[in-house]
Amino acid sequence: MYQTLKNLSPSQQIGAMFVLVFGLLLLASLTLFLLSMREHDDGLAQQNHRERMQNLSGLLRTSWSLIFVFWVAWLASDISRLLLFALGSFFALREFLTLSPTRQGDHRSLVLAFFVVLPLQYFLVGTEHFNLFTVFIPVYVFLALPVASALANDPVRFLERNAKLQWGIMVCIYGMSHVPALMLLDFPHYDKKNAFLLLFLVLVVQTCMVTQHLVARHRPRPPDAPQISQSFTWHSWSWGMAAGSLLGALLAGITPFVPGQAFALSFIACAAGSLGHLVMKALKRDRGIPIWHGQGKAVTGAGGMLDRIDSLCFAAPVFFHSVRWYFGL
Repeated sequence: MYQTLKNLSPSQQIGAMFVLVFGLLLLASLTLFLLSMREHDDGLAQQNHRERMQNLSGLLRTSWSLIFVFWVAWLASDISRLLLFALGSFFALREFLTLSPTRQGDHRSLVLAFFVVLPLQYFLVGTEHFNLFTVFIPVYVFLALPVASALANDPVRFLERNAKLQWGIMVCIYGMSHVPALMLLDFPHYDKKNAFLLLFLVLVVQTCMVTQHLVARHRPRPPDAPQISQSFTWHSWSWGMAAGSLLGALLAGITPFVPGQAFALSFIACAAGSLGHLVMKALKRDRGIPIWHGQGKAVTGAGGMLDRIDSLCFAAPVFFHSVRWYFGL
């Protein structure tokens, strides 16, 4: 498969990926529709079946959303692409901050986060100031926001409030901004096909998450972090890691990597994404917010954006810096 993909022209690679990805998604959607029509005589079994179908439907919708974002990013101009991901960061941060109430003293920091930090971070990405955009939030914003909060003269839960805001900025802005940054890496002899890196990242991370979920459902074992997640086990996690990493090796032909490199980088991205997803569950548990299980919409205000992108927000910066460091870009 590696040589086959490598030997295709860029337009043929695009066509092959389009048919493969959307073909699999359509097949999965049809299969899920047929399974959802199945009826059980026992009421409890029917309820469990309905909940299982709802979980799978949520995963499938997330997959459709991420792949749709990839194709929009592929077709869009550089500015439109940055605006697309910046809007994603905006709504994700909005959702994150609804997990806790804010005080009057936080308003100045919130304005800075949404209307200064967010656009400036994406401006640095768009102008390819890689050395600055990678430290702007972890260094400068980390120090500046507490100063703005301190000047508001409100010491009540000062550390908790600032930690919450900085966590949201790191995940929703810093992490997400590394996704379009992949499009700007300059690989020798890669003919500016960097959108395939975005597709590669989305496919391997989402495959890892879907496999982990399916194994946890069909091969149930006692959860290893029951207070955080009833579905997380190291057994299901290892299956997800294996599936994502092997898919990465198979898709090496659309990347500047050889299969061994693609396997290793997929493993790193899947580990960051899947464990990051677990961290986000812990944050929701801490705030007393239930998971979106069995509900028609998210309990927060932005339509469940974080449920769709949290693993990608953790995987993207780790993948980006691993690639940039290894290849010396």
